[in-house]
Amino acid sequence: MPSLSAFQSAVRANQPRLAVVLGSGLGSVPHQFVELASLLFADVPGLMTTSVQGHSGSISLGMCAERPLLVFRGRLHFYEGHSWDRVTRPIQWMADMGVKTLLLTNAAGGIHDSLGPGDLMVLRDHLFLQRPHSWKAVGQPRTSPYAPRFIDLLQEAEEHRGRYLMAGVYAAVTGPCYETPAEIRAFKAMGADAAGMSTAAEAQMAAALGLEVAALSCITNKGAGLAGGILDHREVLANAARHAKRISDLLETILPRLG
Repeated sequence: MPSLSAFQSAVRANQPRLAVVLGSGLGSVPHQFVELASLLFADVPGLMTTSVQGHSGSISLGMCAERPLLVFRGRLHFYEGHSWDRVTRPIQWMADMGVKTLLLTNAAGGIHDSLGPGDLMVLRDHLFLQRPHSWKAVGQPRTSPYAPRFIDLLQEAEEHRGRYLMAGVYAAVTGPCYETPAEIRAFKAMGADAAGMSTAAEAQMAAALGLEVAALSCITNKGAGLAGGILDHREVLANAARHAKRISDLLETILPRLG
């Protein structure tokens, strides 16, 4: 692998407009990707090796649909014991590298009646429930960090392929344990359509830095109490992998349209 300075020089030379952060089980995305250089999280000041299965913890620069693309394979989570500064450090770093547009992905549990394993949801907003007493802010006026133009672009790309992409609200919770049925009922009452353990802080940081942001939730299971069985991370990884081709197709479609 190249040194940090060599990798940063390669990124600046190729000037990728879009960066994508890949959630659990999505490490093979994008399929049509020609890697030019890669770096480990641990080689970037302020980052460190990931500890969650399904997150390799590397950054790749390459070409997709004849456009430069920066791919973060995995992320750092608050529940791993990291500070919020470290969780959002990749966002700060990519902004420093000149990235203007960010697509976040995650694995999530479906809460909306129409969302189940294999479905995909684009975020129109989120509930940031990862801080003490954060539920008190639910319903208060605020601006969503997710860019309407980017949401429309993703929905149009899916419609072109004959698929419907629901725009919904994501409940970001602390983890690492899965939610209880009572919590899922509460999130639904708050207006959430899916729940997971990432994305919200990254999206807010990116929007604050001036990046155009969108996020996709890969529905890997129904929320606790909405289906039979016990939730398991192996199931999450296996079901997330089912979304890899669909997200790869989306990237290939939207990259030429991002300018």
